[in-house]
Amino acid sequence: MVDNTLAAARPARWPGLLPRAALVVAAVAAVLAVAALAGLRYGLLLLIGLGFGLVLEGLRFGFAGPWRAMILRRDPAGLLAQLLAIALVAVAAFPLLAGSGAELSGAHAPLGIAMLGGAFVFGVAMQVVLGCGSGTLVNAGSGNPVGLLALPFFAIGSFAGAMHLSWWTALGTAPVVALAGVEGLALTLAGLAAVAGWALWRAAPGTRRLPRRLWLAAGLVAALALANLVVAGQPWGVVYGLGLWAAKGASLLGADLSGSAFWGAPIHAERLRESLLTDVTSLTNLGIVAGAFGVAAWRGGLAQPLPRLPARAWAATVIAGLLLGYSSRLAFGCNVGAFFSGISTGSLHGWAWFAMAFAGSMIGVRLRPALGLEAR
Repeated sequence: MVDNTLAAARPARWPGLLPRAALVVAAVAAVLAVAALAGLRYGLLLLIGLGFGLVLEGLRFGFAGPWRAMILRRDPAGLLAQLLAIALVAVAAFPLLAGSGAELSGAHAPLGIAMLGGAFVFGVAMQVVLGCGSGTLVNAGSGNPVGLLALPFFAIGSFAGAMHLSWWTALGTAPVVALAGVEGLALTLAGLAAVAGWALWRAAPGTRRLPRRLWLAAGLVAALALANLVVAGQPWGVVYGLGLWAAKGASLLGADLSGSAFWGAPIHAERLRESLLTDVTSLTNLGIVAGAFGVAAWRGGLAQPLPRLPARAWAATVIAGLLLGYSSRLAFGCNVGAFFSGISTGSLHGWAWFAMAFAGSMIGVRLRPALGLEAR
């Protein structure tokens, strides 16, 4: 998940047995502590988040990097792994949602002007920092300086986007369209197969085979996403938790959010009052950061010196971080909450999000050199 153009080379010597044992003990202790303080359900959610972090960083399963590889090198492997994981989740999620009544909910959201524009802007910004929602969490956890700088501004942007959401949705929003049943699942799988076919048709020679690690990663991500759906009662998401962190920070600094149409709504006001240990998205986000940290520390490559980037690159990182948060809130999710979880639970907006964000990514990959974030 870490951008190789920014990360330092891994040290040749990995840490010994004792530091690695300490990492495992710390992870187990954190899960047990959350379970004791908040309840078993929340301890399991932190464990699921740790699993996501371990897989995303350990097996290099991501979103921004594979899209970049497809656009610049016509290498479809990472995109194909994403589509496979989504398909695996959909096969189980469609019947689960159909038989659960109100106990489980899908990542369903409406199409709209702000949603489409937000997805496009998100696609541009995620290629600037080479990290989507989950990717920014992973990059920050593994010690990537660009990820560490982008993450707090992502949170601030998500908070601000929520503050302005009602204004943006008033520009025009269509009803929610969600596929369901056997027919809905068949259409979803057919759509995923069509995108996979396009990616294979566009693939450069010698890039059509999926590496073993990506087969494994796709299966593990799908299993974790389904576990998240069952335990949390909702699909895997990222953006809300980050916005909540910034909202809690604003409240601690004395801001009155009761007049906000979003943060003043009863369900969100309750989340502001309660502990982060009872917010399902925050727990998985924290787990992703901790899991990525654990993998990087296990490998002995956590410490990364500050890269020598021009001032415009750092400024671009801050602006892109803000745009990532703001645009993903307007788009009702990032690569995880909109693309991955939206499509796998039948939401039409997930498909529209994918099209617009991929188009934005085609611009974003070409902005990075101009912004000084990599060699030309």
